[in-house]
Amino acid sequence: MTFSIVARCEDTGMFAVAVTSSSPAVAARCAYARANVGAVASQNVTDPTLGTRGLELLHSGASAEEALSILCKTGRYIEYRQVLLVDAEGRSAVYSGPNALGVHAHAMNKNCASGGNLLASDQIPDIIISAFMASSGDIGERVLTAMEAGVAAGGEAGPLHSAGMKIVRDVPWPVADLRVDWTEGSPIAELRTLWEVYSPQLEDYVTRALDPARAPSYGVPGDE
Repeated sequence: MTFSIVARCEDTGMFAVAVTSSSPAVAARCAYARANVGAVASQNVTDPTLGTRGLELLHSGASAEEALSILCKTGRYIEYRQVLLVDAEGRSAVYSGPNALGVHAHAMNKNCASGGNLLASDQIPDIIISAFMASSGDIGERVLTAMEAGVAAGGEAGPLHSAGMKIVRDVPWPVADLRVDWTEGSPIAELRTLWEVYSPQLEDYVTRALDPARAPSYGVPGDE
């Protein structure tokens, strides 16, 4: 029902997670990232604690592979889960349980990992990773490009209805947390529209938090 990518920018150290699914509000359950620590996606009969625990393990100093090994040994019903991790050194790790739904697969490279279930093809994660590795620009643009490649290659076997993207960097909150929680259209296309509206203002919202006196006005009442 879901496919995703977790990624790290080699140049900036920023992390991003992008995910889409036939289920509603997929990003609320599946996307996890922490500045200077890593990114995790927990999906397929989702156990959100794998996302939060994965970040805690990475924060404690475990590598992506070490964190995944611990999650697989201690997670409940792990045979039903898919988990993707990338750590602060760009190391990636992925697990797809034997009870993952339908056609399921995963792929990884330095700074990125992708996985999915109920896929139209087991090549979708490889296509997503190849598109990410070949892309350029900021991390948000790159993960969106990768997800668009997955959709273009067939994506999920059924209709997609939700999508989301979370980005973290050198501040302790997500600098982007964009979600399409339900649509009868194309959630990745709608996520792209959200990103194109939000991304030119991203840096200004960070400035507003850190130094309001330097923040620009957007011309709304009371905002001068």
